[in-house]
Amino acid sequence: MKTSDSSNSHVAKKWQMRIFDEGLARHFEEQCRVSPVAARLLTLRGLKTPEDCNHFLENKMSNLRDPELLPGCAAAADALWDSVSAKEKIVVYGDYDADGMTSTAILVSCLEKLGADVKYFVPNRLDDGYGLGHDALEKLAAQGASMVVTVDCGIASVDHAQTAKRLGLKLVITDHHQMGDQLPEAVALVHPRLPGHDYPFGDLCGAGVAFKVAWRLCQLASGENDSPKVAPHLREYLFQALALAAIGTVADVVSLVDENRTLVAHGLHCLKQKPPVGLSNLMEITKLDSKSSLSSEDIGFTLAPRLNAAGRLGQARLGVELLLTKDPERGRELAAHIHKLNTDRDSIDRSIYRSASDQIKNTFDAENDSAFVLADRSWHAGVIGIVAGRLAEKHHRPTILIAMDPAGLKPGTGSARTISGVDLYQTLSRCSGYLETFGGHKAAAGLRISEDRLEEFREAFLEEVAQALSKSDRIPELEIDSEVSFSELNLSTLEQMERLAPFGQGNPRPILCTRGVELVEPPKRMGAGERHLSVNLQHRQAKLRAVAFGKGEWAENLAEAGRSIDVAFRPVVNEFRGFRKVELHLLDWRISAAS
Repeated sequence: MKTSDSSNSHVAKKWQMRIFDEGLARHFEEQCRVSPVAARLLTLRGLKTPEDCNHFLENKMSNLRDPELLPGCAAAADALWDSVSAKEKIVVYGDYDADGMTSTAILVSCLEKLGADVKYFVPNRLDDGYGLGHDALEKLAAQGASMVVTVDCGIASVDHAQTAKRLGLKLVITDHHQMGDQLPEAVALVHPRLPGHDYPFGDLCGAGVAFKVAWRLCQLASGENDSPKVAPHLREYLFQALALAAIGTVADVVSLVDENRTLVAHGLHCLKQKPPVGLSNLMEITKLDSKSSLSSEDIGFTLAPRLNAAGRLGQARLGVELLLTKDPERGRELAAHIHKLNTDRDSIDRSIYRSASDQIKNTFDAENDSAFVLADRSWHAGVIGIVAGRLAEKHHRPTILIAMDPAGLKPGTGSARTISGVDLYQTLSRCSGYLETFGGHKAAAGLRISEDRLEEFREAFLEEVAQALSKSDRIPELEIDSEVSFSELNLSTLEQMERLAPFGQGNPRPILCTRGVELVEPPKRMGAGERHLSVNLQHRQAKLRAVAFGKGEWAENLAEAGRSIDVAFRPVVNEFRGFRKVELHLLDWRISAAS
């Protein structure tokens, strides 16, 4: 709780330099003909031979395993193909986040291609909640549905599967989430980690799983029961489905290794070459259409947030419609609407962030308190998770935001985000006596709580976290791949580094550092609200521009430093009006030890 004001001065993270095999790096440099920087990064990816490096860098589409190998995929495709052939009414039951929307669109568009009588249902985040719902199944059965196929949900819905059975609904479940002790009863269960199977890659997201089911359906529709070949018109569909699967994979923050890395790399190419109509309109609005190529960051920072905004504000169905529409005019309308929803979401996000930051400043001791539990009656339940994540990252503390009922009559809805060292699910389990309900996993969770239990819960949660974290644990670490000089960061080296892409969870964009850097001129704030930082840096004879997003306050700290600094950054190629140059995305800085 509040005992003192924390300082506004910059406190550097704990820098941890990764160790690499220097001899192996030199071997890769010679045999693979890459720069010293790229060679070091390849060793840090766990590659052992030049052949491994070439396989990794080529990243061929043949790395995707045949869909029949995915547990339950063949049985699910057979059941769906039977329903298509019998002209039964099929409903694809999705989810309201970007992974759920893309999963829904993949399977609906596939079934439409095959001539199925298919519709989709996407829960409203604010009214229906996550996953299968008893009421929704009742309505779908009353509307004449024969088959319900879930995407990105359902693997833990044991009771709901019984409801479907009672209603006479055939149920196929495709999912990738955590399974319970008991599996639901269904015609088929598709899951990369299904018990009794040994599928070699368990990190497919919902869209990746849906893509495999669609791929198998296309094989069946092509009459290729024993062959991976697909008819030409269905192959064209699969390329668009691959683009959607790439969006879902990046948006769901699953590891970008193995199949996911291949799926995203080729999906990005498909997204650039021939995106679905609605996505093409959204890419035009966001200026992605003018880029020579697309990256995973374009999905993560531009496309996925807009789809997620529709879900967070209760309009996920429009997000699915955007992905499915073939009408250019309707695509433009939906793209403009969803773009505005994201602007609205961003405005709500900033308002909640300011309010929550004020609570931390006025109620907590930001230096010494182990965690933050914040609540307000004016907060939007669909947005608090984003803000909790930002605050957890900024303060390096587990953070819970709770949107209390404005009238105080219903339980509040909370979203929690954490840091390494604190398992949210286990910590909330030990505080569950104060909660109505909770669920989630190690890194993120949701909860419901009555207002009269809030203070007791806050004290209990902070105490539990305090026991798990020492004071030194509250200083975040920054893992750095390699130290470099600015002169090494030329376009050729950056192009080689880009071949390690797509970057994301499990395959992060490399973080480098340079010591003994000088400021060429005073740093400047930039962007809306002067939230960001721009600074020109010099190391020996080489000069580079650096930007730090969301770190405008560093301008004063850097200006006051008055000495040479060490900088940690991600190097990128900035492309503007056909001109390309190396730029640094600044992540941290500290006073140089030698200065």
